[in-house]
Parts: sequence; structure tokens; C-alpha cells
Amino acid sequence: MTLDRAVLAFAGVMVLLSLALTLWVSPYFIWFTAFIGVNMLQSAFTGFCPAAMIFRLFGIQKGCAFQ
Repeated sequence: MTLDRAVLAFAGVMVLLSLALTLWVSPYFIWFTAFIGVNMLQSAFTGFCPAAMIFRLFGIQKGCAFQ
């Protein structure tokens, strides 16, 4: 698995988790979903992604998006 796919999979899991928390725990967890969306949007423009930096520390091979 490349870094790009790992980041996309992680983002997808986090969005689904935040939506589940919004439905079953508190509606305020919608802010967590918004934070994830904003982080994905800024990483699309800047190329800076904290999750990619963490995955890189675990030794996941680089892809073409996050260098």
C-alpha cells in the first residue's frame, strides 16, 4: 500500500467514524467531520498532510501525491 492510498483510506474511516459519532453520541461531532473535510481540502492545495507525515514514520512507501 502506498502513502496516497493509506491517507485516503484513513480519511474515509475517519469521516465514517465522525458521522457515526454524530448520529449516536452527540450532534457536536459534526465539527469533527468538518475538520476532516477542511484538512483534506487544504492538503489538496498545499500538499501538507499531517496523516501522511505520521504514515511516513511507520515506513509506508511514498506515492505520487505526497512527496
